[in-house]
Amino acid sequence: MRIALAQINPVVGDLLGNADRIHAALAATEVNGKVSADLLVTPELSLWGYPPRDLLFSAAHLEQQQQALDQLQQRLHAEQLDVALLVGVAEVAPDQQHPRLFNALALVQARGWQVVARKQLLPSYDVFDETRYFRASSSPSTLSLRVNNRDWQLGLSICEDLWVDEELHGQRLVGPDPIASLIPERLDALINCSASPFSRRKGTLRHELAARAAERLQCPVVYVNQVGGNDELIFDGASFVIAPGDDTPLLQLPEFAVSTEVWTAASSTDRLEQPSRAHQQANTPDDDLEALFRGLVTGVKDYATKCGFKAALLGLSGGIDSALVAVIAAAALGPDHVQSLLMPSPWSSSGSIADALALATRLGIASQIVPIQTLMEGFEATLTPALNAEPSGITAENLQSRIRGTLLMAMANQQGQLLLSTGNKSELAVGYCTLYGDMNGGLAVIGDLYKSTVFALCHWLDSPDAGACRAELGLGGSGPLIGQAILEKPPSAELRPDQKDSDSLPDYERLDPLLMDLIEQRMSGEQLIGAGHDPDDVKRIERLFRRAEFKRRQAPPLLKVSKQAFGSGWRLPIAAI
Repeated sequence: MRIALAQINPVVGDLLGNADRIHAALAATEVNGKVSADLLVTPELSLWGYPPRDLLFSAAHLEQQQQALDQLQQRLHAEQLDVALLVGVAEVAPDQQHPRLFNALALVQARGWQVVARKQLLPSYDVFDETRYFRASSSPSTLSLRVNNRDWQLGLSICEDLWVDEELHGQRLVGPDPIASLIPERLDALINCSASPFSRRKGTLRHELAARAAERLQCPVVYVNQVGGNDELIFDGASFVIAPGDDTPLLQLPEFAVSTEVWTAASSTDRLEQPSRAHQQANTPDDDLEALFRGLVTGVKDYATKCGFKAALLGLSGGIDSALVAVIAAAALGPDHVQSLLMPSPWSSSGSIADALALATRLGIASQIVPIQTLMEGFEATLTPALNAEPSGITAENLQSRIRGTLLMAMANQQGQLLLSTGNKSELAVGYCTLYGDMNGGLAVIGDLYKSTVFALCHWLDSPDAGACRAELGLGGSGPLIGQAILEKPPSAELRPDQKDSDSLPDYERLDPLLMDLIEQRMSGEQLIGAGHDPDDVKRIERLFRRAEFKRRQAPPLLKVSKQAFGSGWRLPIAAI
């Protein structure tokens, strides 16, 4: 039996367009003009794109789903194709109780289509909110297909249904064990249709969970994942087939690329003895930093494209954060579609201006210089009578940031560009950022990267290890991108003479590990001190962290690359102790 893994990049809500993408994936299996697959498997909710959120409440979209499924069936009939499509759908329940949908899979064939599986475990943690829309199924799903005069018994599961091993995952949802319930079925293969967002090192965990399921069921596991960016979420694809007792996948699709590959399943009698590796891929990046960089590039590219932007704008300061965002934007959109604006104040060093211009030249992106001193003087003259004093301290510093933010928004508005915010996670955590200033933008590209990760990624980009990736993404395979001057510069907002980040914050070597424990491990003050963090740092950072919640609530959407990002999965109250 030939099973095609269709790793597609859907557009959320574009049901008819996503049906076209599924059909195109089927066409990609053609050999000598003939479709080579018996079954084509697509990701979770593949007709909708994941996550569709409140579009699932739209009657018009549900009607489009019916049209899309009918059109897929009619195409198979018109083309006389003896192939089955496994498509992710939202099934409407026959009653009026809420929620009234099931997260389901439909089997589409030339003679018609029908729902064949429903999701059992519905995540409502982090960015997931499936219990808002779906009912949980209480029974396992199997599919019997007759191919080549043999009946093939397939188990069907959807994303979270695979995440049931507490030893590996560290947690599991309350509810049935969908894998255990399939053990008596003596399956030829388990199929898992997923929309699993990217986060660092998550791919290894997926392999381990699938391998454990393969051992329990004594059959291969076919894992098909969505690819591409949707809002803040990035999906890496990296679909695979893995057999019991084998650490190496029988088939591995690439990360961050639309791809369709066909795997030939052996019969139930010999599937464990002679696994086929004819289509094995070796192009999933081993380097964690490369995967992180490719993920961010994918996130920016798809966010811009799916929101209708053809070009991007960012403020370039000569610092490392804006340098990294510029590189990501150039890789995502092409240097001809990226513009940078330099806005020096009296406190900006000449070195920073030179470093920013040199970076723009290396990347081939446009740059302009708009000094802000006269605007600063105008604000000061206007505000002094109302304040009975000149703006000073934090007020004066924030005015500089807000002047820059206003200029950037005006340019992006006039030119139809996506404004990219350049702040990092460390700054956002402690409020070292300015509302309506440097926080302005339509997308926070590195808002889920701690400052230490920004440095690590930039050092990797300038290393020989990044050569192949850079060349593939049009960044040139050799020579500096970020440059030593930026890499070695002490972090500074340059809002007052000789300012350094370390004047206001602990060194990032101390700050970032503390923030990781505070944010991702949810440690209390006592636990942080017990983990070895400096008590004075803990008291100070906890206070800054709590006070900055109102800023985070108003920040632009950020690309999620960690297991706990500030965004839809972060739900702390603002007015709280």
